[in-house]
Amino acid sequence: MAKSLYIAPTSMDSGLTSVCLGLLRALERVGVSVGFYKPFHQAVHQGEARHNEGKDTSVEFVRARSHLQPPDPISLKQAQRLLNRGQSDLLMENIVGEFQKVAQTVDVVVIEGLVPDRSEAYIARLNVEVARNLGSEVILVSAPEHRDAPELDEELDFSARLFADPSDPDVIAVILNKVGEPAQAGLSLQRADAPSQSPLDYRSRCRVFSEHRFHLLAQIPWQPGLLAPRVSDIARELDIDVLNEGQMHSRRIQHLSVCARTIPNMVDSLKPGTLLVTPGDREDIVVTTAVAALNGVPLAGLMLTGGLLPDDRVIKLCRRALDTGLPVLGSHANTYETAHRLANLSSAIPADDPERIDKAMEAVATRIDTDWLQAHLKVSRQRRLSPPAFRYQLSERARAANKRIVLPEGSEPRTVQAAIICHERGLARCVLIGEPAEIRRVAESQGMPLPEDIEVIEPGRVRQDYIAPMVALRKHKGLAPDMAEAMLEDNVVLGTMMVAQGEADGLVSGAIHTTANTVRPALQLIKTHDHARVVSSVFFMLLPEQVVVYGDCAINPDPDAEALADIAIQSAQSAEAFGIEPVVAMISYSTGESGSGQDVDKVREATRIARERRPDLLIDGPLQYDAAAIESVGKSKAPDSKVAGRATVFVFPDLNTGNTTYKAVQRSANVVSIGPMLQGLRKPVNDLSRGALVEDIVFTIALTAVQARQAEGTAPE
Repeated sequence: MAKSLYIAPTSMDSGLTSVCLGLLRALERVGVSVGFYKPFHQAVHQGEARHNEGKDTSVEFVRARSHLQPPDPISLKQAQRLLNRGQSDLLMENIVGEFQKVAQTVDVVVIEGLVPDRSEAYIARLNVEVARNLGSEVILVSAPEHRDAPELDEELDFSARLFADPSDPDVIAVILNKVGEPAQAGLSLQRADAPSQSPLDYRSRCRVFSEHRFHLLAQIPWQPGLLAPRVSDIARELDIDVLNEGQMHSRRIQHLSVCARTIPNMVDSLKPGTLLVTPGDREDIVVTTAVAALNGVPLAGLMLTGGLLPDDRVIKLCRRALDTGLPVLGSHANTYETAHRLANLSSAIPADDPERIDKAMEAVATRIDTDWLQAHLKVSRQRRLSPPAFRYQLSERARAANKRIVLPEGSEPRTVQAAIICHERGLARCVLIGEPAEIRRVAESQGMPLPEDIEVIEPGRVRQDYIAPMVALRKHKGLAPDMAEAMLEDNVVLGTMMVAQGEADGLVSGAIHTTANTVRPALQLIKTHDHARVVSSVFFMLLPEQVVVYGDCAINPDPDAEALADIAIQSAQSAEAFGIEPVVAMISYSTGESGSGQDVDKVREATRIARERRPDLLIDGPLQYDAAAIESVGKSKAPDSKVAGRATVFVFPDLNTGNTTYKAVQRSANVVSIGPMLQGLRKPVNDLSRGALVEDIVFTIALTAVQARQAEGTAPE
């Protein structure tokens, strides 16, 4: 799985896009397989949407100048609407899905974050949430401007604290951009060739760097030439008249000169890259500008203000100067207002200006400490699968599996809704068992008309087909045909026979049946696969910061050491099948050798057996829950353990402990749990809680579809 770097700015004018693209180039140059992702399109500056015609600069440039095809970012307004509706989970799932498209073919993904905005307080937290759910490490981007070292320390401290919760991503480095930028930058009267301020030695004077809290990944000096817009950019953003196009698409504005002086006093302003701003009735300045153009001075252009134009005879006199490519623009505002608007132009680089973007990228790329970054990216870092990432991967794997899942509780309202949702999303080919008219009535009462192509099986029409096969499966138990026919009156048994006969790939039940009603037929008719000693279960616990696995919390009341070892191995395999790195903790009331007694001895023996059977897995025990889950506690109680503090799979010693823990975490911490998912059967059958929500059933169906694909490798020929 690709590692990701989330680039988060500390202020509005930090030059985020240039830094992200420069970092992308720097990594490409040292041979790193790198991708780019921008979750949100954000028009930071007024007029930027018009400037870029609704396109995102970063994405458009990456597409145009590389083989990468990053997905379109969603608009920040759309994201805000989802948040306002309480649909943050859906927003994060979409973001994870788009990220996965980028991450699947590269080693590292550079993610461009959101620019903080005082008017939108939620943006800072949204940066944290996205970085956390994508499992990213964070690089802060800051433009020091006029700040001294203590002030910069304070800004970086504040920005880092936003990511400081233990469940949130790590801030690993800082990029300082526009170092030495003068107080009056941009297109004011600042000359492009004027010296910048002498920058401070931030590396030694800032506490966050000298104390090695963050690595100073790059220090990029302010370069006024990178701010130079084309004359055409001015015309487009300010929506002003073009009187003579000339070379407006290639000439760049290095600085401005507001001219209302006599000719001798304005001569020094006639320099390359200057945009001259003057009232339209100042023919003397217009003619002087024309003379400079005829003498080969590559002025940026001439801006005539006040809605005024020179006399036609003057324009005719200057015609040859216009033919040299001199752009002329006309503003209806007065000279002061026009100059003010020019001085407050957006510094964003237009999507159709690759030359300027290329220069900005180069300025960043050549100063990135790629040696440190490469070394850091090679450091082993446990990947934590966030809940949105888990849900996205589950959905994608279910679609790819394309399995036929039977739902014996076919007229139960939640089950009908879930089947329709799965059908629409392509998660599985659901088969509803029940009376077709009743199922349609239930669907319509839920405001969800039953799709014509969803499969419905009327049990009375097919029940006889399964009597003989069921007798054959249970003949060693003396099952007679009349007994089989009676048992098949239960739709759960009928659905289980469909799975056993290979007519369906899996079954989901339990919305109105007990666990025993669902599991018993599976044990009798489908049976365990060749590599399993027991049938067990796991719950996927969608904690805020990651998804972990709990087993066994539903099936085995008091497994012995052999069975517990089998449960641990099965749970690890289930975790791995759904994209969770298995780090297995065998839970007990004591850690290591600190306790004794029959119960803890069982866990100790189960750990030994599991390690012996699967030496490739990280398994340790006995561990108390806090030692397994919390890094600081793990270091204290089990300092030599490779599992303590890092566990993703928690194996409980008995059903009493497991079920109590899962319920306590689920209810007290308001955690979504998916399951129980049964393990060890030849083909998947999964039980629902009778209080299951529609969404719970949808994800259980998806789980079953993925399991069915996994089971293809364990089923007998």
